[in-house]
Amino acid sequence: MGRTGLEVADIFRIHGPAYREVHGHAMSSAQRRVMRAIEICRTAVLGGHVDKCDRCGHRRISYNSCANRHCNKCQSLARAKWLAKHNTQLLPVSYFHVVFTVPDQIAAVALQNKKVVYGILFRAAAAALRRIAADPKHLGAKIGFLAVLHTWGQNLQHHPHIHCVVPGGGLSPDGRRWVACRKGFFLPVRVLSRLFRSLFLHGLKEAYAAGKLRLHGSLQPLADPENFKTRIKDCRKIEWIVYSKPPFGGPEQVLDYLGRYTHRVAISNDRLVRLEDGEVTFRWKDYRQGNQQKLMTLKTAEFIRRFLLHVLPRGFVRIRHFGFLANCHRETKLALCRELLGVPPVDPQHSSAPEDCTTLYETLTGESLTLCPACHRGQMVTVEILPPQKQPLGIDSS
Repeated sequence: MGRTGLEVADIFRIHGPAYREVHGHAMSSAQRRVMRAIEICRTAVLGGHVDKCDRCGHRRISYNSCANRHCNKCQSLARAKWLAKHNTQLLPVSYFHVVFTVPDQIAAVALQNKKVVYGILFRAAAAALRRIAADPKHLGAKIGFLAVLHTWGQNLQHHPHIHCVVPGGGLSPDGRRWVACRKGFFLPVRVLSRLFRSLFLHGLKEAYAAGKLRLHGSLQPLADPENFKTRIKDCRKIEWIVYSKPPFGGPEQVLDYLGRYTHRVAISNDRLVRLEDGEVTFRWKDYRQGNQQKLMTLKTAEFIRRFLLHVLPRGFVRIRHFGFLANCHRETKLALCRELLGVPPVDPQHSSAPEDCTTLYETLTGESLTLCPACHRGQMVTVEILPPQKQPLGIDSS
């Protein structure tokens, strides 16, 4: 089925007020902000500008975007800017995709303590990768990698996991040579899984002891230390899922992957099929049945609830760099990696993304925003600035 034109914003605009009226008491301020941002994105509420062709007089109104990271309409340009900035950081080596997932017993705790538990998830995954990679029995090298947090499954249920994109090798302990991994193999996932589980549970116990975990509702019994200890013991008996996908074909494939994963939101508009009779139908991939494409229909309130499960705490960083790709010394370490790999240094002129959105759009699409779409000869010139509306019409401002 092709693109329907239905958007998450449409669902929020039509059914959001009723949802807030019934469930508003249970919504966080972050969830309210996200709903409002998506509802008013690219509407007159945010203001905009009017362009006019200097040749034929054709006029075009463009409304401003909300720029919220949970808004799927705003992620395309953000993703393009991010990729343009980071594409020079790729090395001419094989890249691996490693995924760390927590069991359902932990996901429930994470849902009530997003900032704390998601932080533990990042730290445990990163420490496990770096420690096993540094072990001479495995790779014996200092690695670098990018990690991206996703909190959803295809059915929009809460499913926190970390995607890591890792160059297949690293710097020797003395920093004098590049240590390549074996062809088609990075690190043993069973060893990674066991260490990841141990590091994560240790971090969770520390957070509990420090009083950083809020446990209410169905998790209220875990406020009792003995019950919490039992939950930790049960989680130690489970094999935690860590898997490594086959290596990418090359840097171009890595960039394509990053473009699809770094700025993804819980559900894209092109997966939406219809909105009718108070229900939303969308496409999803059932991984348990051979990646079959299926349709799922939810009541609008349930669809909104599931979408809002994935709103991150304000200021929480969901794309992080570790090892020789860490922000503090990335340029220096990457220059050393290229030198050891015999790769020419990066031209500074090609190492940054264009700041101008119009230029970037034209570079990415080959289409000009300044050329008149009507006569294809004149130039579109801004002739009027539309100020934001003080009060959104038809939208609950709470």
